[in-house]
Amino acid sequence: MKPGEWTVAKIQAALVRGETTAEAILRQAQGEIDRLDGRLNAIITTNPDALDEARAIDRRIAAGGGAGPLAGVPIVVKDTMDIAGLPTTGGWFKLSSRAGGTDLIPSRDSPVVARMRAAGAVILGKTNVPVMSASGTHANDSWAGPTLNAIAPDRAPGGSSAGSATAVAAGYAVIGLAEETGGSIQNPAAAQGLVGIKPSFALISNAGVMPLAGSTRDVVGPVARTVSDAAIALDVLAGYTAADPKTVAGIGHRPKGGYAASLRPGALKGRKLGLYGAGWRAAPLSSETETLYAAAQERLRRQGALLVPDPFAGSGFAELARLLRGMPYDPRGEEYVAYDLERYLAGFGPGAPIHSIETLRRVTGADPLGPSGSLGYLYELENFAALVENYGEAPDMSEFVAARESYLDIFDKVMDAAGLDAIVMPQTREAIPPRESDLVILETAVSEINISGLPGITVSAGTYASGGGAGLLFVGRLWSEATLLNLALDFEASC
Repeated sequence: MKPGEWTVAKIQAALVRGETTAEAILRQAQGEIDRLDGRLNAIITTNPDALDEARAIDRRIAAGGGAGPLAGVPIVVKDTMDIAGLPTTGGWFKLSSRAGGTDLIPSRDSPVVARMRAAGAVILGKTNVPVMSASGTHANDSWAGPTLNAIAPDRAPGGSSAGSATAVAAGYAVIGLAEETGGSIQNPAAAQGLVGIKPSFALISNAGVMPLAGSTRDVVGPVARTVSDAAIALDVLAGYTAADPKTVAGIGHRPKGGYAASLRPGALKGRKLGLYGAGWRAAPLSSETETLYAAAQERLRRQGALLVPDPFAGSGFAELARLLRGMPYDPRGEEYVAYDLERYLAGFGPGAPIHSIETLRRVTGADPLGPSGSLGYLYELENFAALVENYGEAPDMSEFVAARESYLDIFDKVMDAAGLDAIVMPQTREAIPPRESDLVILETAVSEINISGLPGITVSAGTYASGGGAGLLFVGRLWSEATLLNLALDFEASC
């Protein structure tokens, strides 16, 4: 079994039958990294303890103990997620000693990393991101250099979880931990032909993750090559975490037995799905995207789905957007980044060289929150400058809450009125742009589902003529991940 053929189920079966070991799988993965990653540049920090961790799993298996649902499965972790003893750089050279800056070294794992470890996964390393996760298209500005798209090296890899997607698409990781504020799971998953789960806000903890909008929009989710592997990862990641009180909202919303156990063939039969149109967003699809979308619709119909054109027409949903000048993006919720970043940095403790925004500015001699910093686009938001200056005080979030409530209210009304089970749309409106260009990935549902907190599952629907991935996105009501995974599974099976 070669690395590109690995799935969680295949690895688990081979370990149980004694056909391989966690150590052997790890060495295969490391061989692929040595062979490919010098060009792809997905992994920027390797895990020095990976071999010891794999051997410990083998000892547990030999002793007849439970090694976990991800025993021996090689995974990668987005750089912004804390791993005890390894630097969290946020793609910024000022936070990397290898680039002449100062390392942020956490003393404990983020909850999502701790859960993957407890499930038996073997962490290969941390993956590349753009500076402060500010790009949804690529990681060209990272201190570690750009990451390439594994299936189309001249196309953008998608961001900001660029490295995690590339490591999975290249085949040396089975699962990648990704994180989204504005398309950072959807975009790289679609661009590289993967499955990506953007979960309902608060289903999975984002404590111990360098924030962009930690209290409003940020979500952690997996990228994988199959729906089944993504569902297994979601079972490990989802659920209440004491370190992140907002996850109490997800209690009672997971399926009995788990997401993977609830997967069933034939889920599309009789399901009613809404299609993309001007009522959702007043932005047309390119002719190539229209062709790919039509082919995907035919596959959905063959599986028994009932398709409803533009169910949001006349609902006022599209009019809720507040786009930046010159950018097809609504950043509302990101204005609280200073408040969230201050709380994140405090977690490093007063003994760390950087443990607050004040010490970040003093030690680095720079300000990522300034008008010329990577997050300077947020100064278009009326209250951002004041929020940056008063980062120690809990901000008034009533405007963001009102925006989320408006999105959810219209979404639920449309779903009820049309009797819909989900919405399905191409993840991108145009082909994936060249990596070495000023063009950005033009998506269909980033701001809408990030502000509303709704879940979305991305699955491959072919490729553009240029080679970049064409993803299909299933969007549903809050906490509807189990339904969306089943729809995506049936679509995946229709190839």
